[in-house]
Amino acid sequence: MKKKMLMMVIALSLILGILAGCHSEDSGEDLTDIYSPEGIGLNVGDIMDIALEMPPLTASPAMFSIPVPSASGTLVKKNAKAEIDYSNTTDGYVMVRFLQQTSKQLRVQVTGPDDVTYTYTLKQDGTFEVFPLSGGNGSYKINVFEQIDGNRYAIANSVTTTVSLKDEFAPFLRTNQYVNFKPESKTVAKAAELVSGSNDFFGKLAAVYNFVINNITYDVELAKTVQSGYLPNLDSILERRKGICFDYAALMTAMLRSQGIPTKLVVGYAGTAYHAWINVYSEETGWISNVILFDGSTWTLMDPTFAASRSAEALRFIGDGSNYRVKFLY
Repeated sequence: MKKKMLMMVIALSLILGILAGCHSEDSGEDLTDIYSPEGIGLNVGDIMDIALEMPPLTASPAMFSIPVPSASGTLVKKNAKAEIDYSNTTDGYVMVRFLQQTSKQLRVQVTGPDDVTYTYTLKQDGTFEVFPLSGGNGSYKINVFEQIDGNRYAIANSVTTTVSLKDEFAPFLRTNQYVNFKPESKTVAKAAELVSGSNDFFGKLAAVYNFVINNITYDVELAKTVQSGYLPNLDSILERRKGICFDYAALMTAMLRSQGIPTKLVVGYAGTAYHAWINVYSEETGWISNVILFDGSTWTLMDPTFAASRSAEALRFIGDGSNYRVKFLY
């Protein structure tokens, strides 16, 4: 009953919001002269063509336009080895590439105002990669490292910058190295298909969530062999219908972000196991980090991997989220 009432309130709010959005704001200007015949250079009796505007026909809000990261070149720290483009930190990301041919391992570390250091593997092919600024506003240090041997690395380039986000949700609406999608991705097309009949937040959320837990199976073999530095290939996961927990969470994150729903890919611990799950943002409720619509009647933690297993033990473990500890947000 509570859920029904919540959904009715949200639906009514959306309807009122859409209706309100159809009215133009009063600019406060005196438009009398503009609309009088003398004001537009016409005399009484003059003839002119006037066509009425078509009424707005949009049945739902405009589609979310997926932001595409770019290395704008406005703010760059570049040397012979590596280039850091931090032109778009206000949009919640930096872009990095290595400029020399190398067989050595490369790393990028991003440390933000929350003092959490994120370590990423950088490709050796000279292409830019996108790294999120997940710690909010404040000072960030971006370091690029080249391997010397084993786990010893030397700094190849470094920059410190102060970030002031245009939008607090910016890092959680865009593509990055871990949640890698493009407007033309099959993952994006599938998300659009899934939510085509849903105009509200919870409808879209349920459609994507139920698809993932009902259609992606856990890849036991990959789990046995996966190495550090593994990156989800979202379209491949969608095609194979298999993945590990990182894949489940990354796929769902990309699908929801492509629909304009701020989503955090969360990495941390479920009990003692290193694990991944997601948090989502609703204008009505704020960040949903410990409960989420699961089967139409029960609220539970949004953990697509454990939910997909459908075992009673797994669902009890999910519970209210008290078994989970957050380490990183992507």
